[in-house]
Amino acid sequence: MPNPITHSTQLQCNQGTKPTALTVTSQTFMKIEDKLQATEADIKPNENIMPFGQCKLKMYAGGLLPCVPAPTKWQDVSVFDIVDKKELLDTSTCPCSVGGKISVVKSAQSFVSE
Repeated sequence: MPNPITHSTQLQCNQGTKPTALTVTSQTFMKIEDKLQATEADIKPNENIMPFGQCKLKMYAGGLLPCVPAPTKWQDVSVFDIVDKKELLDTSTCPCSVGGKISVVKSAQSFVSE
């Protein structure tokens, strides 16, 4: 079962060389384990989603260029809203307009399976 994600959840672009932590700025009151819950509005490059190291799709003579996120729209989001914005889940993904795909690597909170 998919679980909601929170501030500092680790994200990875499949064309980047390193993961980065999600920064939640879309809302200020819904929390899980004292961390703000993420929504589909947490998509701004260099604010919510930081660079992923170097981009495997952007090469130049000296190597790879920085992997600056260019997210389009979160997909596979929850049916539930927080202030009219869909919750992000650990199964949510986001295409990057450069050609990669951003996904959750490691959730910042723990859930117990029944």
